[in-house]
Parts: sequence; C-alpha cells; structure tokens
Amino acid sequence: MCGRYYIGKSLTYRMEEIVGEADCRIEEEQFNRDVYPTDLVPVIVAGQQGLKLTCQRWGYPGYQGKGVVFNARAESVMEKKMFHNGIRYNRAVIPAGGFYEWNQNKEKITFLRKDSPVIYLAGFYSRFEDGERFVILTTAANESMVKTHDRMPLILEEDQLEGWIRNNGMTAEILRQIPVMLGKEVDYEQQTLF
Repeated sequence: MCGRYYIGKSLTYRMEEIVGEADCRIEEEQFNRDVYPTDLVPVIVAGQQGLKLTCQRWGYPGYQGKGVVFNARAESVMEKKMFHNGIRYNRAVIPAGGFYEWNQNKEKITFLRKDSPVIYLAGFYSRFEDGERFVILTTAANESMVKTHDRMPLILEEDQLEGWIRNNGMTAEILRQIPVMLGKEVDYEQQTLF
C-alpha cells in the first residue's frame, strides 16, 4: 500500500511557505516527478524554530539487508521494535500532490484531495549509516478508497502538522483518525459489457 506518490515544483514552493527553514538541497533537487521507495524527497520535520523542510530517503533498510520497508501500519506501529524510536521521537510529514493505487484490473488510479493541492502523509524517520530515512503510515481505507484497496496512507490536515511532529500527546489520537475523503482520477477505466 502506498508504494508510489508524486510531487511537483509548486508543492515544494507551498511547503517553503509553511515551514520556518528549508534544507539547501531542496533547491538543488528536481522535485517534479513520481516518487518510488529509496528516492530522496522533501519531508517536513522538527526544526530549530518550528518546522523544517529537508530531504530524506523513502524506506528503512529491509530485514537482513534485503529490500526496503516503506510503510508501517498505524494500528501496530507502537509495538514494532523496528519503528520504536522513529514513531516516538522522529515523526515527520510527507507532502504529496497525490498517490497511486492499482485496481484488480491493473488500472492505475490517482488519489488526491478535492479541497487542496497537497496531501500531508503522516510518517516518521530514523537515522541510518547512509542518512535519514522515512516510512509512511497506513491505516484502514475509508469509503473513497475501499473499492480499490483495503489500506491507505494516514492523512493529516494542515493544522495538525506541527502537533503531529512536536506533540507526543497527539500521537495516539492521530494514529486512530479516519482520513479525509479523497477524489480519484483514472486515465483509462475498463468497462464491462455485462
């Protein structure tokens, strides 16, 4: 679930309006593309004075050095040793223009907010030998998503960003929240005759 999303240059500009500081790599990178696990992308974290926009890799190194772990279930994340420090001390927000899922017919569906050009995905990060890496939290799909997939990203509202990142008391409540209803776009949807 949530194995690909997209970001655009306008999204990066919006993030720079929200945060107090931005990593110098943000200007150097070209953020106008689809994002895959292991990509280096913008992430909002706690800064010295408010929120900070920085770059991190998507996905923790996998078990025994194989693959990457790029999602974590909101329902069980607090119990997982692998995620213990990240979820408790290093929560993050991953800005996206939208994300993709594929239905049973292997058709790509784009999910996006109807009321905003940005979707704020809840996540967390940890430090590894090669730098900071983040994971996106998922939860049970709401009505806008359930016909396509049974899981979806945990979505934050803009007024929850700082609380999610800095306020430990809000963590459990946000992990249980039902995400906002999303719109969807399908490039091509197969029709049946029956």
